[in-house]
Amino acid sequence: MYSAVIEELIEKFERLPGIGHKSAERIAFYILERMSAEEAEHMAGSIIKAKKSIRLCECCQNLTDQSPCPVCSSPKRDKKLICVVESPEDVSAIENTHEYNGLYHVLHGALSPMDGIGPDDIKINELLLRLADNEVEEVILATNPTVNGTATAVYISKLLAPFDVKVTRIAHGIPIGSDIEYADKITIVKALESRQLM
Repeated sequence: MYSAVIEELIEKFERLPGIGHKSAERIAFYILERMSAEEAEHMAGSIIKAKKSIRLCECCQNLTDQSPCPVCSSPKRDKKLICVVESPEDVSAIENTHEYNGLYHVLHGALSPMDGIGPDDIKINELLLRLADNEVEEVILATNPTVNGTATAVYISKLLAPFDVKVTRIAHGIPIGSDIEYADKITIVKALESRQLM
């Protein structure tokens, strides 16, 4: 239907997560019809620059252009607290609350035996190395409330048992602003299990 060059561009965008064929077409044609050659070059240059300069923080494994990253190197952060998350996007979500002042550890995934992802495929060993200096007092397991995320949290909690640290898990339950009647059974069970004193 389109020239081979356009088809290739659409195919490249389709490889991005959350982008279907129609969205890929819209993006491709937006670039071809509405962006100037200079804007397209700047966009391509930004992608290349990011791929060349972004690396993992030596401490928390988050994506950064300097190591240690700004969070790990900040004297204002509570070094006794580490929040373990699956992805850099999770760090961003927690930071946007402006309520957490500790450090992070990014696993870059979750255990998934069905997909061939084991403990050596995510950044668990790097977390254990961080606990060796005995400065950390609490590790918050903030993996996703999925089967893989929960299995990862349980696995890590068992690994942390020999360390002198408090291991906690973020609460899961009914979102604020929603009705109980629309929640599924597992969400209601988790909400009951995570109940707190008032």
